[in-house]
Amino acid sequence: MADRPYIMLGIESSCDETAAAIIGSDKTIFANEIASQMAKHAEYGGVVPEVAARAHLEAIDMVINQALQTAGIELANIDAFAATAGPGLIGGVAVGTVTAKALAAARQRPYYAVNHLEGHALSARLADSIEFPYLLLLVSGGHTQLLAVAGPGRYHRYGTTMDDAAGEAFDKCAKIMGIGYPGGPAIEDAARQGDAKAIALPRPLKGADHCHFSFSGLKTALANRLKQLGGVEQAPLHDLAASLQAAIADCLADRSQRAMQQFIDDYPADCSATPPVLVIAGGVAANKYIYARLADTAAKNGFRLSVPPAALCTDNAAMIAWAALERHHQNTADSDDFDFAPRPRWPLDGKATPPPGRGVRA
Repeated sequence: MADRPYIMLGIESSCDETAAAIIGSDKTIFANEIASQMAKHAEYGGVVPEVAARAHLEAIDMVINQALQTAGIELANIDAFAATAGPGLIGGVAVGTVTAKALAAARQRPYYAVNHLEGHALSARLADSIEFPYLLLLVSGGHTQLLAVAGPGRYHRYGTTMDDAAGEAFDKCAKIMGIGYPGGPAIEDAARQGDAKAIALPRPLKGADHCHFSFSGLKTALANRLKQLGGVEQAPLHDLAASLQAAIADCLADRSQRAMQQFIDDYPADCSATPPVLVIAGGVAANKYIYARLADTAAKNGFRLSVPPAALCTDNAAMIAWAALERHHQNTADSDDFDFAPRPRWPLDGKATPPPGRGVRA
């Protein structure tokens, strides 16, 4: 039918979720299926790349078939195929990439190699009416960045992490405290019963004249305080969790406020016409305490806050399919060749310089 939406099947396999989704160009989410590997990695306290790659191989066909069944759509009616091609664990990325290429080649359909970070960056537009440009705080398990988003493929990075990402800090601190994996939800759950002011922890780079982040020192400070308080057997773990969560939220809010000022300077006409938008994307965006802290910061600086629904914040294939559809909207000929190679590193802003004294992070 000529008037039906253009239908994209997306695959996400960059870390520990094997996911497939089917999205229409009219923003209809026909299916968004995820097979979690959390139980496989919990005993290690983190994702093991070799285990993840094998699990993706085992689950990929099942997840795609489940998405087709949920959507009630035949494979023959899929107009194009997309998969995360980086950054991420290369074994998992390769599984998704090869699968999408095979499906597209067999049916002579377009194939889109999608940057995982761009999936997060554009996901808010799937659930909300947001125009370009907007300010993005991308805060996930392996990435903490502030970027101006001017359109698909058009990013200006204001800041990135100099060491650990916020999600990594949550995971590592939760492991140190022995309260479970993944760390973000475990810390948030424990913090509900704690006092965020009970234990003094640093706010790295707060007030600095740039937009970069650093969380490694915060992790070290928590480990030292835990030892001083008698270890996991005696320390007030709920208070530690609440204090850590508050420290991370303060750092994110402080750096975001500086980026808001930079964004207004860079896009004065856009910011004067309508209230500028701050988007928070990535798994850490699901943390309710952090959401509230950033909502307050955004309001005080004249920004509207937009956060995708929880199902679109964590790693998922709907955001990958949507990122490909954004490219299709922009240029119907903008698909990729089948020789596109997966990339373990793939920065959104390829021209961005590394933070002072640090190497490049994707």
